[in-house]
Order: sequence, then C-alpha cells, then structure tokens
Amino acid sequence: MHHSANEKNIILINDYFATLASGDMKKFSSFFAKDVVWHQPGKNKFSGPKQGFGEIGAMVGGMMQDTKGTFVVKQTGQPMANGDLVSVHVTFTGSKSGTKVDMTGHDLFKIQNNKIVEVWLFSEDQSAEDSFWDHK
Repeated sequence: MHHSANEKNIILINDYFATLASGDMKKFSSFFAKDVVWHQPGKNKFSGPKQGFGEIGAMVGGMMQDTKGTFVVKQTGQPMANGDLVSVHVTFTGSKSGTKVDMTGHDLFKIQNNKIVEVWLFSEDQSAEDSFWDHK
C-alpha cells in the first residue's frame, strides 16, 4: 500500500508521541533532523529556541527533573497534515512543589525527508505555564 506524504507524516507523528510516552529518549532523538529547531513558547526558564537534539533533550530532561517525572504530554485526537506540516492537539500535565499544570496546547511539526526539522509549541494559557515552570 502506497502512503501519501500526508499519511507518512501522520504515522511519523503518532510514533513520535508513542515514543515520548514510553520515555525511550534514544528512539525519541531519532525522529529529529540533526539541525532541528524547536520553538518553546513563553517567558519561563525553558522558553526560547532550542537547536539540535542536545538542547531539546536537555529541556525535556529539565522538565522531568523539575516535576519529578510527573510531566506528561499526550496527543488528543489524530494529527492533521498539510504538506510538510503536521498539527496536533495535546494536553500536558505535571506537578511540582505543590503547584500543578493541566492544560491544552497545540504542537506544530515541520517534516522533511521523514525527519522533524522544526517544531512550534502553543499553550492554551501561556502565563499560567510560565508561572508553573518558574515556581520555586
């Protein structure tokens, strides 16, 4: 069966979220192009562009450390593809030092040659997310 580019990209992103849920960072890193750019939104300690998987992995590791492993991102519904772009509704939850985050967001991926080359994240309530990550 021949998959269209849209279908291939959707399969890739479904695999990406399954791998993220399993916590297999080695496999997770394999989804990204070497020169991937990740745009982390907001004005908190994790915000700003990350270049290459080293920086992305360090950010994800920092989020896990901060939340003692409680931070979870889940896709809600099927990814939507339009050419090189795949958009996914997500929910993310976590807790740290008595505060919790539980909100929806949107992840936008740009895919080329079966690798993620760019990622943009959008959060439903950015100021609440900022105060969660910067909460001591």
